[in-house]
Parts: sequence; C-alpha cells; structure tokens
Amino acid sequence: MARWFMRSTTSVLTLGLLAGCISLDPDYQRPAVPVPAAWPQGGAYAPPAAGPGVAPSVADTGWQDFFVDADLRAIVGQALDNNRDLRVAVQNVLAAKAKYNVQDAATLPTLNATGSTGYSRTGAGATRRETKAISAGIGVSAFEADLFGRVASLTRAELETYLAQEETARATRISLISEVATAYITYAADRSLLRIAQQTMDSAQHSADVTRKRLSNGVATRLDVAEADTVYQTARADVASYTTQVAQALNALEILTGGPVDPARLPDGIEGRAFTLATLPAGMSTDVLLNRPDVLSAEHSLKSANANIGAARAAFFPTVSLTTAAGFASSAFGNLFQARSQSLSFTPSVSVPLFDNGANQGNLDYAKATQAAAVATYEKTIQTAFREVADALARRGTIAEQLDAQQATVRSAQTSYDLSQARYTQGADSYLNALVAQRTLYSAQQTLVSVRLTDASNLVTLYQVLGGGVK
Repeated sequence: MARWFMRSTTSVLTLGLLAGCISLDPDYQRPAVPVPAAWPQGGAYAPPAAGPGVAPSVADTGWQDFFVDADLRAIVGQALDNNRDLRVAVQNVLAAKAKYNVQDAATLPTLNATGSTGYSRTGAGATRRETKAISAGIGVSAFEADLFGRVASLTRAELETYLAQEETARATRISLISEVATAYITYAADRSLLRIAQQTMDSAQHSADVTRKRLSNGVATRLDVAEADTVYQTARADVASYTTQVAQALNALEILTGGPVDPARLPDGIEGRAFTLATLPAGMSTDVLLNRPDVLSAEHSLKSANANIGAARAAFFPTVSLTTAAGFASSAFGNLFQARSQSLSFTPSVSVPLFDNGANQGNLDYAKATQAAAVATYEKTIQTAFREVADALARRGTIAEQLDAQQATVRSAQTSYDLSQARYTQGADSYLNALVAQRTLYSAQQTLVSVRLTDASNLVTLYQVLGGGVK
C-alpha cells in the first residue's frame, strides 16, 4: 500500500508541478510612455546640463544625503519611526503579502492527516446489530490540477497586487519625508515672519513715541501720530497672527512625527540655513518617471489585471480535481494498523462548463475592462508625474533670479527707510515719507521670507516628484 500511495501522491505532485505551464494571460507589453522624451524648455526653465554624461539617479540619493540639516534629519527619522499613516501602509503590504501566500499555496497539493470513529446500532434483542468503524490515514483532498493555468494566473495577479502595495508603501514613505521637510521649513519661515513682525512693531512703537513727543513740542501733527500708530497696530496684529501660525506649524509637524518634537531641534528662522543639497542631478530624460513608486505601483496593478484575464479565460476549460488517500480502517482499534485493515482511494474528477448563463463570459468581459482601465490609470499616472516634475523644474529655473531680486529689494528698502527716518527725525522731511518707507521695508522683508520658503520647499518637492530615494 505504501508503494501505491507514494506512486499516486507522486503523480498528484507531478501534476501540481506541471500545473500552470499553459498560460492564457495576454502577452504583456508595457504601454508607450504618453509624455515627451525631454523636459520642457523655455524662459521658465534652466538650460539643460552640458555634456553627454549620465546624471546619477535621484532615487539613488538617499534622504539622509539629500537633507543636510542634522536637526531636520533627526525629525524625519522620528516621523519614519512613529507616523501612523506609514504604519497603515506597512500593514497593507503585510496583508497583501499574506493574500499572495494564501493564493500561492493553491498551486501545490496539501497533505492532510485524518482520523475518525463511528458507532451505529440497528434492531433490538436477538436482532440487534452493532457496527463500529475506526479509520486513520493521510491524503490529498480536491487538488485542482491547473492544466490551463487558472490558479497560476490568480497567483500572478496576487503577486502583482502585493508588489503594487509595496510600491504604494514606498510612495507613502517618500511623501512623508517630503511632508516633514516642508513642515519643518514652513515652521522656520513662520518664525522668521514672527520675528520681522516683532521688530517692525518695536520700531513702529518707537516711531510713534518720537512722533508724540514732536507733537507735544508743536513740531508734528496729530495726523503724523495716527499714521505712526497705524503701522504699529498693523505689526501688532501680525505678531498675533504669526504667533498662531508658528503654533499651528508645530502642531502639523508633530502630527507627522507622531509625537512631541525636541524644541532644541526646531529652527529659529529660515535665513542662512541650508536644509537640503543645493542642486539635484540635471540633464535627466523623462524615463526617470518610470522608477517613481506610484508609476511602478500602477504598472504592477496593470500586470495583475492582465493575469486576471488569463484566469477568466481558463474558466472556460475543464477543471480536473484530484483526491487521494491511504490509511487504515477497522471495527476495532486493536486491529486498526494491521495489514488486513489497509485502505486506499484515488478519486479524480473532471468538471466541464456547459451552460453558465453567461457567467464566465461576464467575468472575462469584466477582467478585460479592468485591464483597459488599468492601462489608462498607468498612462495618467505618468502624465501626472510629468506635470509635477515640469512644474517643479519651472519653479527651479527662475527662483534664483527671484530670490536675488528680492534680496536687492530688501536692501534698497532698508536704505530708503534709514534715510527717511533720519530726515524725519532731523525735521528735514515729513513723516509720510518715513511711513511709506517703513511699510515698504516691512512688505519686502515678508516677501523675501516667502521666496526663501518657496526656494527651499521647491527643492524638496522636486526631490519627491523625481522619486527621491528612501534609504
């Protein structure tokens, strides 16, 4: 019996190994990239890098190399350890992997040990009969011999779904790194705006005090006092507003990091700080988009949909199911494992679909429609990625000029304010000129902070949309 069971089990295993050799999946071809081969050019974009050299991949630039600010690196690390969205993404990957493992197990037979006992009685008295039955054995139950690749296609579909979920988790990780960096830089900008508002408020208060003294001496007018107080009150209101913004920026940062941030690691302003590398690789083709995790995830989803078509096609063909068992059966436990109690069974079955009210055709049509939608989703994902990178490059191509111009504006406004204030104090000019100069300086300083924020945030965004590394 042992030799027969080994032969039948070997036959079942052989069928399991041969299963899926036939695949009815459509031949997969990656869709053509629906974007230009080169990035946009023109006045808004920096000129392409000279020379034919191949630029290193942004994906190979780990975030710890890209973010040069040690405090920022520490806060990003805290977020990667504690962020709840990232934890959800990781668990989704584990769930997808578990589903794949379940489906993959169906490609090979499962061996089960069984045991049972039974008792029955009929009649009474002299006609009473009792029957006892005890059995024990091992066997393979209803294993589907995947002659047309249905199970293998379903397994490939689950594998691609798992890989898509992995890329989604990587995208979540990159997005989190970018969000933390942006929140950190925004906090720095808000601190700068608060400091500028406080300085302007103090300066305006001093000017208002000087103007009141000049009014008491008959030199200034009540209009001068009212105008001086207007600047003070404006700055005072801004101090309150920026104080709120600083608190809200910290709240946003702590949500991302999953807990309190060490105050010693928070920036006191945006000026004079290098948060990231100054540049990213230039001269890249749009093929870099194919390595973005969201694009890779969309392609894995497309491959999964492709495999589901194969499974739907295989459902039109016969299904072969195999069951085999070997063991012992007896009416008494003492005789259970004797040679005369051996039992053997081998039960193959074939199911041929004849009439299913169009269910198989409906499943096939659904799989094809899902695959067509996955193609469109993949193409749309690449187009969105192209636009995100192009927008960031457009901002990158002009931000240096804008920053330089705004810094020059602040210097000029500061000089104008200093001269106007001196002339007013000496009585050589009206307070109106000093007032205008102060407002101009205050506005220019605020705009400079905004431009610096745009500059730093744009580089973070460019790193993200190019599929920045997560090492």
